[in-house]
Amino acid sequence: MSDKSIQITRFDLQRLNKLIREAQHTDYRGSEYLDDLRAELDRAQIVPSQAVPQEVVTMNSIVVLLDSLTRKEETYTLVFPEDADIGQGKISILAPIGTAMLGCEVGDSFESKVPAGKRRMKVKRIVYQPEAAGDYDL
Repeated sequence: MSDKSIQITRFDLQRLNKLIREAQHTDYRGSEYLDDLRAELDRAQIVPSQAVPQEVVTMNSIVVLLDSLTRKEETYTLVFPEDADIGQGKISILAPIGTAMLGCEVGDSFESKVPAGKRRMKVKRIVYQPEAAGDYDL
C-alpha cells in the first residue's frame, strides 16, 4: 500500500463497508486483511461511479500488472471474496495484492505482502473497468 490518495466509487465503498461489517462475524474477524482494507477506504477520495476516471482500478476491473522483480505481466480481476479463484485470475479484495491495487491508476506502483516478504507491482493497463463500460451495478 502507499500513502498516495486513491479514488473509490461510492458504490464500491458501500459494498466494501458492508463486507467489512459482515466479515466481523467470520474467520476474517480480527484479521489484518480487514484492517488493511479499512485503512485503504479511510484514505480514499470517494467519487460517483459516473465520475471515476477510466484509468482507476475499481471492483470487478480486469487489470494487467507488471511484477517489478520478474518483469512478467499478470492479469487479474479484482473481485469480492466469494468470487475469488486464483486459477482464473480472480483475486479477492481481501488478498493483500487486491487491497493494494484498489483505487490505483494506470502507471501507479504499489507494494503488497506475500509469504516471502513484499512484492512490488505496477498497473500497466486496465483491460476492463465496469464504470467505463457503463456497468454501474457490477
